[in-house]
Amino acid sequence: MLNGHASKKFSTRAGASGILLAAIALLIPTQTTAQTTNSAGDSEMVTIQFEGMVGDEPFSCGDTYRLGTEGSAVTPLDFRLYVSEVALVDAAGNAVPLVLEQDNLWQHQNVALLDFEDKTGGCTNGTSDTRAQVIGAVPAGDYTGLQFTVGVPFALNHIDSTLAPSPLNLTSLWWNWNFGYKFARIDFQPVIETARSVPKSGNHGTEAADSETAPQAFSIHLGSVGCQMDAGQAPVNCSLAHRPDVVLSDFDVTQNVVAIDIAALLADTNMSQNQEGTPVGCMSNPADEDCRGILQNFGLPFRELPAEEQSVFSIQ
Repeated sequence: MLNGHASKKFSTRAGASGILLAAIALLIPTQTTAQTTNSAGDSEMVTIQFEGMVGDEPFSCGDTYRLGTEGSAVTPLDFRLYVSEVALVDAAGNAVPLVLEQDNLWQHQNVALLDFEDKTGGCTNGTSDTRAQVIGAVPAGDYTGLQFTVGVPFALNHIDSTLAPSPLNLTSLWWNWNFGYKFARIDFQPVIETARSVPKSGNHGTEAADSETAPQAFSIHLGSVGCQMDAGQAPVNCSLAHRPDVVLSDFDVTQNVVAIDIAALLADTNMSQNQEGTPVGCMSNPADEDCRGILQNFGLPFRELPAEEQSVFSIQ
């Protein structure tokens, strides 16, 4: 059963005038498509429900969790992700794309934002509004599966976030250095009782935190890397797209919920260690050994390791 996030009423985010101008150009063709689909007699609106989980517990910004291979005590700072190319799968195995409702807030073209933080507890970097669903139209029919991609499609991934329509206008989900979006942002703050400082030397060593060393936040920022670009220009390609494709069978859109389990995401990661010379956590860098378990559990390859079946998304 979903927590209180999905039942909240949401207020429209205010945007700058520049955002409105960009939105006009970007929204018109997609809104026309959605209206055409909904006006046909053979389509229906569906709502796909998601829930942020930490193992068997619903995610909550104010709680403390023990995560990773060492059961490190941490409290959440953020939990947001973009999904795109959402489709229901019929009994013949055909993927039928959802035409997303264009609400000028949570969904734009074929991209939707899921937001499980509520600006309480340590989640001060986020927003009080939450979102745990994707809404769209599909032809009426019998569907037995669900598929979607975690991330923003390449065509939208490198637009100017300061001029983009919501939900692509969140600068907290934007990498300035890489000129692209953070497809997922999942951050934690170590709790003092088991906090460990970043190792000062050696490889993957740990030191107990002392009064002079404050524990650093552990951040998971998934996004495309290795992007080739000329100065002042948007990237033309990225060597590592880092957009996991998720396929879930035996899914009934009227009854099931998609659980997103961050305990499963971190099951193979020691959150009390950090590779020397890298940010604490994983910034999608293939040179960072701390990304190995995280990227693999997302269903992505890591260096010479092929992609494995993802373990983060499941059906409830």
